[in-house]
Amino acid sequence: MKGVWRFEDLIAWQLAVQLEQLVDRYRERPAIKRDFKFHDQIKDAAESAPRNIAEGFGRYHHPEFSRFARIARGSEEEVMNHLRAAMRKKYISEVECDEGLHAARKALKAVNGLIRYLDSTPGFGKN
Repeated sequence: MKGVWRFEDLIAWQLAVQLEQLVDRYRERPAIKRDFKFHDQIKDAAESAPRNIAEGFGRYHHPEFSRFARIARGSEEEVMNHLRAAMRKKYISEVECDEGLHAARKALKAVNGLIRYLDSTPGFGKN
């Protein structure tokens, strides 16, 4: 991963943070705030992806990093599920759901690329 010295340099992490920030905006809605369980579930799922990418990066070894990237991928899929649920519950509009799903798909594409790279290289260290 040339040019990657910090987890913040990873596109997969950057896009996961963008998804988290979008979810944070939605979580400020009064209807979502009142649904404590849903609020906490979507918050945890959105925060999990960048957190796991960062933790995996700190593990140095590609197989370990790949395992954490897979956890991040699962969390991004979970966010997609929560966005659809938020639309069904009328917490967000269809347009907002589509915006969130688009952000999640971009994040998923990046983390899938990261996983492919990690799985195809024997690497130790961060480069």
